[in-house]
Amino acid sequence: MATYIDRPIIRSSIKAWGQIVLLLSILFAFSAHAASEEISSISAALGVEDAIPDSTATADDDTSETNISTPTPAPPPAINGESTNNGQIETTPTLQKDNDIRQRINGIFSEIEGLQAVTVSVTQGVVTLAGEAANEKKAQQAINLTNRLTDVVTVDDNINRTLDVQENVSTVYQGLKAQLENLVKALPLLLVGIVIFALVTWFGSWLSRRKKMWQRLTPNPFVAELLSQTIKVIFIIFGLILALSLIGAETVLGTLLGGAGVIGIAVGFAVKDTIENYIASLMLSIRQPFRARDQVVINGQEGIVVRLTSRATILMTLDGNQLRIPNAEVFKGTILNYTKNPERRFTFELGVDANDDPLAAIKVGLDAIHTLAFVLNEPKAIAVITNVGDSNIVLEFQVWVDQSETDFAKARSIAIRETKHALEDKGFSLPEPIYRLRFNNKLEKAFEHMQSSVSNTNNVQSDITITPSIPEPIDTNQVSGSHTDDQDKKQAKARAKTILQGRSADEVLDARPDDKLMEKVEQEIAQSSDETDLLNNNSPQE
Repeated sequence: MATYIDRPIIRSSIKAWGQIVLLLSILFAFSAHAASEEISSISAALGVEDAIPDSTATADDDTSETNISTPTPAPPPAINGESTNNGQIETTPTLQKDNDIRQRINGIFSEIEGLQAVTVSVTQGVVTLAGEAANEKKAQQAINLTNRLTDVVTVDDNINRTLDVQENVSTVYQGLKAQLENLVKALPLLLVGIVIFALVTWFGSWLSRRKKMWQRLTPNPFVAELLSQTIKVIFIIFGLILALSLIGAETVLGTLLGGAGVIGIAVGFAVKDTIENYIASLMLSIRQPFRARDQVVINGQEGIVVRLTSRATILMTLDGNQLRIPNAEVFKGTILNYTKNPERRFTFELGVDANDDPLAAIKVGLDAIHTLAFVLNEPKAIAVITNVGDSNIVLEFQVWVDQSETDFAKARSIAIRETKHALEDKGFSLPEPIYRLRFNNKLEKAFEHMQSSVSNTNNVQSDITITPSIPEPIDTNQVSGSHTDDQDKKQAKARAKTILQGRSADEVLDARPDDKLMEKVEQEIAQSSDETDLLNNNSPQE
């Protein structure tokens, strides 16, 4: 083997030893040249370019550098004669080299099960694989192994895929048997991993069930539940990582996480509405736009709030029915909260005769309204003139009540009744609209003839009355008709007074809230439910 000596050392030796060192340098040059030629011949036999430092390389006085050419790896040979090898091919191959390639390949195939029947022939560096292989997998294995040998120009695939049932089944059986044996060997370690996973998961579940601890950390019940469930999932993942690491299956965890990511994206699109509803529940639990027992209107749906769950807002309608509204709609919808401000105003309209003084009618109506116990003195009830029609003047009364102590609908009904009676008692009439029809002379005569014919035939008075187009003086019958109306009103009031003296009259005139409805609401609130109520009176309300 050649020995290399740095040139600075040679120079220092020459100065020290003179002619003796010069003689040794000459001997070293001859030995290095011989070694270079020997290595070059070996490299040529192996198909590797010269990597020996050039003996004629030059160097300056200060440094000495040796240029070494690193061989460039050639691309793998192509299959079936289609070579993609851009490396150089020897011009003069030897028969000994082809024999070496063939013997090496045969030796490799003899040690691999399923490749013993593959025959190898090599000519000019071209390897031809023939014989039989059980399936495509074994054939590709033979080709890949052949490609890894140096000095192989290309590989010609003539292997016959027998697809023999017995051989393929035997191969699969042997593989399964080996895997089963490995599984049996790994059972103790697998059991230890399962025990560790179970212990870590149990501890995470136990920790997540400590509701009082999570509620102390955050006052919001929904956030507390979300935090506890997150801790539980974290411990499950941590236990899985520990178990897989113990049995040496970290790659399985990577595969599971990758698959979980893809599945998570698909599931996310599928349950988009559910996720949106869940996020809306979180926001509602933080914002607390209403409390239990509040009377609200959500997107046109009116009711009394019972509870807020992680999926829906539950109301008790004014009819006594349960109403569930998804939280996503509640969060995006319009919420009208009547209980937030207990003072509420209702309005109603009454029309008086056009000949009456509307201001006097307003005073009479307001005096009657203020006598009602449920009407608030502040803000005070008012009335305004909204319209002047052909036969009446429309008055609008605006009354305030405390809806926490008063049923809104009952209060409005009683106020309308008392105002109407007060106006009639003071002589104000509430006329109905009057419509006057005018006909030409021919049509009037035709109706008069038809009326007289009907009267003579049936001896009954017809309902059709013809008013001539020429104004006539006031008939005294109209005065008698008005007197008849007054008598009818007096009789109706007397009849109503007699009826309202019964035992159940107080219920009709009572404007307090419906106890039955509130009782149903309390029962619904007290009823146990698997879903956590996210409404909390201690949480701040927007």
